[in-house]
Amino acid sequence: MHRLPPLARFGGRVACDLRDVTSDPSALDSSGFWAVAADFEGGLVCARFGDVRTEPVPAVVPGQWRGPSPGDWTSSLDHDAYTAGVRRIRAEIAAGEVYQANLCRVLTARLPAPGTADIDALTALLALGNPAPYAGTIRLPAHGVEIATASPELYLSRSGRTVESGPIKGTGRTAADLLEKDHAENVMIVDLVRNDLGRVCATGSVGVPRLCEVEPHPGLVHLVSTVRGELAEGVGWGGLLADTFPPGSVTGAPKSSALRIIQALETAPRGPYCGAVGWVDADRGTAALAVGIRTFWIDRTGDSGPVLRFGTGAGITWGSDPEREWDETELKAGRLLAIASGTDATTGRTTP
Repeated sequence: MHRLPPLARFGGRVACDLRDVTSDPSALDSSGFWAVAADFEGGLVCARFGDVRTEPVPAVVPGQWRGPSPGDWTSSLDHDAYTAGVRRIRAEIAAGEVYQANLCRVLTARLPAPGTADIDALTALLALGNPAPYAGTIRLPAHGVEIATASPELYLSRSGRTVESGPIKGTGRTAADLLEKDHAENVMIVDLVRNDLGRVCATGSVGVPRLCEVEPHPGLVHLVSTVRGELAEGVGWGGLLADTFPPGSVTGAPKSSALRIIQALETAPRGPYCGAVGWVDADRGTAALAVGIRTFWIDRTGDSGPVLRFGTGAGITWGSDPEREWDETELKAGRLLAIASGTDATTGRTTP
């Protein structure tokens, strides 16, 4: 394929002229503008760019992105396996092993034109059909990173020594769909995030300025909270990521027990899904890393050829109904898969 040049696109800025690539998080404390992609399993890619400028997401060019057909997607967990997993988590809760755990599945489809597939062209479609506050692209084909995210969720932001996280728990088509279970789940995860940030923030500085607010997004609503603190003296990006990753909203509580259950029940690695995707401006001391949800990535490592992947999941509590949780994963995926397949009416196009 024609090798596309490295690029990152976040928040109305585009970054080009790749200078450095590293897996060492301490580099984020140095200088320059960095794009950051962290896999749920712990792999980290930090890419420093030399040219950063203001630029809107490009307009959709008909035919530039050729996505999979809607019926081509397969799931790492089918309906029966997923609902069985929900029941297993409820049994773990009943046994006192965990209070909440996120159960996810990875959807995969072969790309019809992998040689010309440009993840930034998919970003243009997502910006039109599913705008999101933490949308962006990281295109580093030589380093195995081709990600387009339409994430609504903040994992970590920084402004100087102030850090924030915006965990999402609770999803419905409308606010009327949200249950008491959703509010309880949100509060549970807020407590976990407070504990995570408490490890790296100054004593007494961690607070919750926003709790369980209903936030509208395309096709659905979420319950969103904000947790904020002041980093303790001497804590840099290495310590911040070590003590808060993976994000609490996509693991569960207690985190260690939830991760054990995730490993036992999920049959595919999550990769950048439920990891972190975003940017760090080391010169200005600012950053915004999204939780890698509503996220597509191209995987070119398999023997059967390049594929497009997308993850979807739900938080499971004692109050969870297996069918309702499956439906939530379908709700979260449906609009995005239609956009990537080129069949979503809001983008005004269909895949040729």
